[in-house]
Amino acid sequence: MSLELLGMIGGLALLDTLSPATLGVTVYLLISEKKRVGSRLMIYLGTVAVFYFSVGVALMLGLDALLSAVSSIFQNRTVSWVTMIIGVGLFIASFYYPKNKKESDLPRPKSRTKTSMVAFGITTSLIEVGTALPYFAAIGLMTTSNLAAYQWLPILAGYNFIMVLPPLILFVLHVLLGRLMQKPLERLRTKLAKNAGSAVSWIMCIVGLILVYNSVDNL
Repeated sequence: MSLELLGMIGGLALLDTLSPATLGVTVYLLISEKKRVGSRLMIYLGTVAVFYFSVGVALMLGLDALLSAVSSIFQNRTVSWVTMIIGVGLFIASFYYPKNKKESDLPRPKSRTKTSMVAFGITTSLIEVGTALPYFAAIGLMTTSNLAAYQWLPILAGYNFIMVLPPLILFVLHVLLGRLMQKPLERLRTKLAKNAGSAVSWIMCIVGLILVYNSVDNL
């Protein structure tokens, strides 16, 4: 396992922190919830992290089995070409992804019981997982690198921790600074609502470039 691979996966994890859904829910809870915000937020973030980790494990095992079955038919170069085509496609599509000119509605829980926070975490994860391009790219990189389970499991766990780290940092600042965080949180919520489309566009662009860069080395 090379440092270059770890660097690319780490960069994808940082890129995944730009996803507006988890941050948006966190900001909403910190602004609107006065009591027991910590427990509800931790339940929500824990649900999201466990969900994505489970999806990642399932994909790693499935893709590994698929590549093992296909390897006897196709050469690794074919996989690299497919990866390059996907990367180029994402890069080009990023320039045509619609940008938000008006504020969009960020997801927010209708109920704030512990059970509803688990359900909301699963719901938002199901909605967002289809567009989790950095996560899929990281799983693809680990699969094509033929990492053993004892190598990719901690990487996957670390990836998911980084993904929920910004909301955790916001919570810590909220606890330490109290009312001083109110206006910054409100400004952040506005920016998230306005720039959701731009964030997705940048994510598509960068993921595409990383996929192209990784595939060129294997051609």
